[in-house]
Amino acid sequence: MRAVRRTANPTAAWEIARPSRTAAPRGVDMAGFRIRGDSPIELLAIPHPAVTIAVEFGDRSFDVHGEAGRMRSGSLAAGLAFGAFQVRAEAVECVQIRLSPVAAHAVLGVPSVELGGSVVALDDLWGRDVARLRERLHHAQTWPERFALVDAELSSRLLAGPAVDPEVALAWRQIVASRGQIRIGDLAAGAGWSRQRLWSRFGAQIGLTPKRAAMLVRFDHAIHRLADGHAPAQVAADGGYVDQSHLHHDVRAFTGATPTASANEPWLAADDTAWPAHLSP
Repeated sequence: MRAVRRTANPTAAWEIARPSRTAAPRGVDMAGFRIRGDSPIELLAIPHPAVTIAVEFGDRSFDVHGEAGRMRSGSLAAGLAFGAFQVRAEAVECVQIRLSPVAAHAVLGVPSVELGGSVVALDDLWGRDVARLRERLHHAQTWPERFALVDAELSSRLLAGPAVDPEVALAWRQIVASRGQIRIGDLAAGAGWSRQRLWSRFGAQIGLTPKRAAMLVRFDHAIHRLADGHAPAQVAADGGYVDQSHLHHDVRAFTGATPTASANEPWLAADDTAWPAHLSP
């Protein structure tokens, strides 16, 4: 499926491609992006409950800007705990991959806790394999061919990499299914662990504490409802926030912007097409 969405820049358009079938392994999703235009566009990358990989294969790259200025350019990986950052893009072609943190350790080759909230060059994690994959993507003629190449790369890494504890994987699935509203005590009881053990093992393998992970999942659901036009008061009530000011505080904490500004970002506008799985727990 393909769609074109206009961004705030009238000279730029996003072509979004999705695999015709479910992306290979569980916990892995991907989409293809082609951005064309006569001038660069500025995008705010908004945190979401996944580890992100972007493999660019076109003639031009994109720059990532954080608090310390320009951070990275080209293929990259962003940890589960990344803060909102600016992306400057012009005529970019890339495959973006979203990994469940349960799968991320195996795919990236490092524990999620080591990646943390960093945005790092993918070459630092995969070495020369990145250049090889980029070249093959560049020469591929269609999106299905590109998705198959990425699928094969991810599948081999998943098979070779370490798995997280089943109890940690279960806790993550419960957090996602509850949209971040499950109690930490209930997570520990479901795992058959003490709260302290769950806190320690979950943090070491996922990269966030269970509480922070639940906050991220709850925020992700709320910001998408705001982007869909729902009233903030209703979103706050349905999302388990104490009140609307609590929702406002969380949006500010994750994006650095107001709920209105964040909800209007093109980064979110593309999600219904690029990541339809986010619509269901």
